[in-house]
Amino acid sequence: MPQIPLHYVDLRTFCYATEDEKRVETALRTFLPEEFEIERVESEGHYGDRILVLSARVERADEIRHVLARLAELEELDQLLAELDQRVTENTELFLRLDKQAAFGGDVRLGDGITFRAKVEAYPAKKEAAVENAQEVLERLEDEADDDDA
Repeated sequence: MPQIPLHYVDLRTFCYATEDEKRVETALRTFLPEEFEIERVESEGHYGDRILVLSARVERADEIRHVLARLAELEELDQLLAELDQRVTENTELFLRLDKQAAFGGDVRLGDGITFRAKVEAYPAKKEAAVENAQEVLERLEDEADDDDA
C-alpha cells in the first residue's frame, strides 16, 4: 500500500474493575505493532469503581499500515464499505467499534469494546472527500486480502 490517506489512527478501550488488565491490553495489542506504547489513564465509574482507559495513537505510515493490515482481516469489510457514509464524520474522521473479546483471541470483528478512530486526509476537508479516501483505502485492503488468499 504505497500512500496512506490517514493522518493517524486512535485505538481506545476501557478496562473495568471486573476485567483482567493484561487480557484487555492483549486485545488492544491485536491491532498494534509490536512493542507499541499504550497510554494508561485511571478513571472512576459512576459507582466509584476503577476504570482504566487504554489508548494508543498510531501516526507513522508503516505503523498505520500494520493497523490496516489487521483491519483487512474483517469478515464484515463489505458491510463496512456500505456503511462508510454513516461512519465518516463531517470532521473527516472514520469511526469503527471492534469486538474486544474477539480481539483477545486474535480475531478481528466489528462489535463492542475497542474504538477505532482514524483521521482521513481530505482536500478540501469535506466529508465527501473523506468518504472517497476511506473507501479507496478499504477497497485496497480488500484487494490485498484477496491477493493473499489466492
